[in-house]
Amino acid sequence: MISKSYFSGFCLENESELFSQYLTKNDFTVSGFSYGAIKAFEEVLNSDIRVDKLQLFSPAFFQTKDKKFKRMQLMFYKKDETAYCNNFLENIAYPSNINSKDYFTAGTYEQLDELLNYEWCEEKLQALIEKGTKIEVFLGAEDKIIESLKAKNFFIKYATVYFIKDVGHILNR
Repeated sequence: MISKSYFSGFCLENESELFSQYLTKNDFTVSGFSYGAIKAFEEVLNSDIRVDKLQLFSPAFFQTKDKKFKRMQLMFYKKDETAYCNNFLENIAYPSNINSKDYFTAGTYEQLDELLNYEWCEEKLQALIEKGTKIEVFLGAEDKIIESLKAKNFFIKYATVYFIKDVGHILNR
C-alpha cells in the first residue's frame, strides 16, 4: 500500500503547491520532489498497488558527483546545520523570488547522506516501466542543486523528460 501520493523534498513540507502547474492529482499518480522523488520512486517500485504515473520533480541526482563533493556537503551540514539549510533554501529557489523558507522543516544528517549517495538504477527504472508505470521527470535548466543536463541525459531512456528553461530546482520563475 502506498502511504501517500506526494513525497516532500529534503528539509521541506507542504511544497507540492509549487508544482501545481505540473502535478497530476488522482488515485493512480505518485509524485515527489528532489529527495522526495527518491522516496516516491522506491515506494512505487516496491508496491503492488496500481500506479499509472510517477512524477519526479527535480529528482536528487548526485551520482555524477565524486565522493569528495558528497563528504564536503555532509561536513558543512554537520558543522553548521542552520547555515547549510539557509544556503540550500536559497539555492533551491534560484532564480525565482519564492521564499522557500515558508516550506522549511528540519531535515536530518541521515536524510542528506541518503540523498547524496542514492544511485538511480537503470534496472529499477526498467522494472517500474515493465509494471506499467509511466515516468515523468521535470528538470530546471538553471538548477543550482543538481546537474540537470546530466540528469536529463540519464532519465531520457526511461521517462518523458521536461527540461524547462529559465527555472531552477523548484521549477518556478
